[in-house]
This record gives sequence, structure tokens and C-alpha cells, in this order.
Amino acid sequence: MYVQKKAYGCAFASCAYCENKVLVSISHPLYVEEELGGTYILHNTNVKGVNLLMLLKSTAKFDIMEFFFTVLMILSVLTPGLSSTTTTFNVLQYGAVGDGQTNDSPAFLKAWKDVCQSKSHISRLIIPATRTFLLKPTTFSGPCKSNYTYIQLLGNIVAPKTKSEYSGFHTNTWLGFSFVNGFIISGKGTIDGQGSAWWQQPCLGNAQPVSKYVLALTFNRCYRLQLKGYTIINPARSHMTLTSCKKGIISNLRLIAPGTSPNTDGIDISGSRDIQVLNSFIATGDDCIAISAGSSMIKVTGITCGPGHGISIGSLGTSGETDIVEDVHVENCTLTETLTGVRIKTWQGGAGFARRISFEKIRFVRANNPIIIDQFYCPHSSDCQNKTQAIKVSDVTYKGIVGTSLTNEAINLSCDQNVGCSNIVLDHVYITSAVPGQKVFSFCHNAHGTATDTKPSVNCLLK
Repeated sequence: MYVQKKAYGCAFASCAYCENKVLVSISHPLYVEEELGGTYILHNTNVKGVNLLMLLKSTAKFDIMEFFFTVLMILSVLTPGLSSTTTTFNVLQYGAVGDGQTNDSPAFLKAWKDVCQSKSHISRLIIPATRTFLLKPTTFSGPCKSNYTYIQLLGNIVAPKTKSEYSGFHTNTWLGFSFVNGFIISGKGTIDGQGSAWWQQPCLGNAQPVSKYVLALTFNRCYRLQLKGYTIINPARSHMTLTSCKKGIISNLRLIAPGTSPNTDGIDISGSRDIQVLNSFIATGDDCIAISAGSSMIKVTGITCGPGHGISIGSLGTSGETDIVEDVHVENCTLTETLTGVRIKTWQGGAGFARRISFEKIRFVRANNPIIIDQFYCPHSSDCQNKTQAIKVSDVTYKGIVGTSLTNEAINLSCDQNVGCSNIVLDHVYITSAVPGQKVFSFCHNAHGTATDTKPSVNCLLK
């Protein structure tokens, strides 16, 4: 298979990247060309009975990286002489039991060592179906030697049930992945954080500080990351955290915790660049997605959110810090009965900026506070201080937004009294009350911008 992309004038003889698209080369006469119009053309598309053209037609443009990985996996199985490009490992071969009671962490770490040291093109670790593996806090570290390190999650993974089982582990992460490039987790398995014991009191013991908590999955400094298809339920705290990652695609996930579970964010993204979150269902007790300091080029689309606290930028500027978020695009999302809708939240006294942010084609169903910029963020309402310094919020667009609000204040643009917000654009925004007979209204504080075809009217914007 030879894959070529003419639009950007590049072709590679092995797996590589060109303008964020994967190009692969195998000895089959398959050609893919992307013309300037964005059309992908395949020639000789049937390989061992697999119609790759139909597969590609059903693939969205932003899923092309996933498509080529899928093609490579199919060919590695069906094509003689190609299987050597993929080396497969199974946790059962390393002594994992999978009865939900035995600590399988040592077996997983032994398997990971071999997976990570493999020099094959794709190094695959199978977590088999029909088994449930108990893992205690475990860190899987790279760098790894293969081009792609692939965990095929078919079975289930569960966390310890009690806080005491976390004692002695000097980490706030249950399952951590660090410094792994070309890292993929895909499958229909379920990861159960069994976190209900933490929701009443997040500390290991009452005498310990509240800052001791356990995140479910963390990804740190991973490049070319793909997370697809699996389910995470009931984490002790956040379902998934990305820190300092680049070029990631998160798609078709289900992240589920009760709406009353505290701090169980769906996906937290910080210090990361070029991340796409696509076509996923998130029901949590906190933000469905939170995009925090140091993040840029983030695309969120096709998300169903609720219950939860909506989709948030921030919080930014905690304890006077300098934070930056830019180039965030959120579209085609539905938020149902969330505590807030689409939100930008910053603390007073911070520095930096949040800019070039857009929310388009958003649908609210009985949401509280559907549109909100809160530059006076102080969630616990204690020691809230007025400061003269603030995060600069600018170039924020709300377009093609519809739905219903449970609160009378459907649009709240509370910008800092000294710095203010600039170039806030509302275009075709229609929000009505979910409560029969009630009206909704808008509120602004030092917000500058324009509003066109917006209900409720936003006459409070400054020029």
C-alpha cells in the first residue's frame, strides 16, 4: 500500500506526518490523494476483500489519522509478510488473572515493559474480553521503541474499592501514561474507577489535606495520542487528564459518573496543543470538558454533555498566575440540564489572556446559565478579593446557538472592571425559558462587542 497526499506536496516511504495527516507505505498499489477541495481519492481499494474506499467514505476528514491506522491494522492481519510489522502481547501471558479480585498490576507492568521495548512498527497489548482486571495505582512510562504503542482494551479494568488500598502510593493518579509517542488506546472495554468512597471526603484520611485526591487516567507529554471507543465510569475524581500533550484525537468515548459526584470532570486539558475531542457522551458531576492554562488549537465537536457543569475554558489565573488559552473551537454539542453551559471562568488577580474562542451550533436543553463569562470566579465564596489585574478575554464568538434555560439569566457576560472583555460577538443566538410563562434576560459588565439576531437581546454590550 502506498499512500500519497498531493495537496501539500509530500509523500513518504514509511509512516509519517504531513500537515497532521498520517501517511503510510506498504507494498500494495493503494493510492490516496487529497486534492485542495478536501476530497480523498483511492485507487485499487480492495485489499484481501476489504473495501477501503467505503471505509474512507464513512470517515470524517478529522478522523483520517484513525482511518490510516485502521487500514494498517487490517493489512497487518490479512496480508502475508506484513504481520512482522505488528507484534502482539497479551496480559494473560504475563500472569494476569482477570478475576476482579487479584492485583494484576505487576503482570500489566511486566507486559508493558516488553511492549514498550518492542521495535516493531506497531506494538500491541491485548487486554482480553470477558475478564475484569484489578489494578492498583500504576504508571506506564515511555519513551517506547515502536512507532505506535497500541493498547487494545477489550475487557474491563477496575480500581480498588477502598481508600486504604491507595495508601503507600505517592501519586494522585490511578493509571498514568507518560512520555509515550504514537500512543493508542482503543476498544469497547470499561474502566471502572469505583470512586464512590471518595465522593464524601476526597482525602485518604480526614487529617490529610484535601489536595490528596486520585485522578483516574492521566496522559503526560504524549505526542500523537489516540483514545477511542471505551467507557470510563465512576472515577474518584477526574475521568481523564491531558497535560503537555500534542496532536491528540479523543473520540467515541463514554465518560459517566453521577451528577452528584464532586470534581468528576470528564476531560481536563492543560498545557496541550492540537487536541481534538470528538463524538463522545459525557455525564459527570463537574465540567464535561475543561480547557485550562497553556492550551491552544483545541477542537471540541459532537459532544453530548449532561449532567455536569458544561464545557469550560478555565479556570484561569488562580493565585495570580499568568495563564494563556487560545484558538479553541467548540461546535455541534448538546448540553442537557447542566449547571452551566459554555463558560469562560477566570480568577481576579491573574494575568495572561483567553482569546480566539468560538462556540457554534450549540444546543441547550433545560440548561442553567447557558452562556457565561465569569471573571469574578470564586467558587467557594470565601476570601474573594477585588484585584486590579485580570486575564484579558477577547475575540469570543457565540454563533448559531439555540435552546432553553432553567435560569432567568440566559446570557451573563461579567467581565473584569479594569481590563474588560473585547470583541465579544453574538450572532443568531436564541435562548428561551424552560419554565412556562417566564422570560429570560442578558447581563453585561464591561463587555465590549456586538450582538445580531439574538434573543434575549444583549443591548448591554459596549462598543
